[in-house]
Amino acid sequence: MPDIIKVADTADMIVNGYAFTKENGMIRVLNLNHPERACVLTKNGEMAETTMDDVELSIVSDYYQKNKKYLEES
Repeated sequence: MPDIIKVADTADMIVNGYAFTKENGMIRVLNLNHPERACVLTKNGEMAETTMDDVELSIVSDYYQKNKKYLEES
């Protein structure tokens, strides 16, 4: 189980309980309320790995697309 406080502190962006962290050219996303649910996105927003269901992944993808300009600024 990841250290939620450390993940939240080091995240480049947090949107509605999801921590987005840039790492090695990819975007790691962790649901801070359910840390067993995570995914890795490409910079284009395509899913590379996930433990999320399709509905949650769709929500996270929308959050990323709408807010990626802020992530790029960080």
